[in-house]
Amino acid sequence: MPLNMNREVFITCAVTGSGSTQDRSPHVPRSPREIADSAIVAARAGAAVVHCHVRDPETGAPSRKPELYREVTERIRASETDVVLNLTAGMGGDLVFGTPEEPLPLRAGTDMIGASARLAHVADCLPEICTLDCGTMNFAEADYVMTNTPGMLRAMGRMITELGVRPEIEAFDTGHLWLARKLVEEGVLESPALVQLCMGIPWGAPDDLNTFMAMVNNVPPDWHWSAFSIGRNEMPFVAASVLAGGNVRVGLEDNLWLSRGELASNEALVARAVTIVEALGARVIGPQEVRERLSLTKRAPR
Repeated sequence: MPLNMNREVFITCAVTGSGSTQDRSPHVPRSPREIADSAIVAARAGAAVVHCHVRDPETGAPSRKPELYREVTERIRASETDVVLNLTAGMGGDLVFGTPEEPLPLRAGTDMIGASARLAHVADCLPEICTLDCGTMNFAEADYVMTNTPGMLRAMGRMITELGVRPEIEAFDTGHLWLARKLVEEGVLESPALVQLCMGIPWGAPDDLNTFMAMVNNVPPDWHWSAFSIGRNEMPFVAASVLAGGNVRVGLEDNLWLSRGELASNEALVARAVTIVEALGARVIGPQEVRERLSLTKRAPR
């Protein structure tokens, strides 16, 4: 198989995520101000795109309150640092079952809402990009299922397209790419699509290179794509993604460590990714070049 290296790479920084990392590192931002400030510093370090969740400012627990997204958006847009804004739309599809003998009723942590509610903050903030988790999967914990039915994805996909926002298809396994191609064929999503290959997340696609290349080979050749892995394989996948022809993602959503015993910041993770990309002989591109490549429109919130 020939080398198909990407020579012009954009970096996405996943700033905070929704996992239970808020008490494992003091660098995980919680408040809208902290999230926006961390995103801005990451952009200055070389991230063209920032992918943002929001958290309860007091507890650090994941949140989907539109007013928190609005504050993050306004702070980033008001900054003198330009960056492409990518907001998650993954919240609101959580099922937590009971025990194997008594799976019902559903347990605390279940959060199931409709398509319009899942996209309320996107309609309000009008980011260039928002995520679309393109499938249902068992997600690490024993009884938690991330739920994204084909019907829900068709509804959300149409709404995102009508808003003029670019969906970033988050694919955790090859079947998710199969469904994504179907949504493009149906006209729900526009082509060429934008894909994020999410590797190493239990219990999706493992992050061995054979599986990774199976994922890459299931992305249509005219689509745009990026990839990441979590934990200690975050930086190796920066190199792997560039060499396979893609773009890269790093950030505290995916990994808390810069090296053994050294906690990372978003800025430090982006800076290291820049070093790796440039050492491979590729160029890191900025937000305006990303907008041109992906046909994105930068807009103010409503």
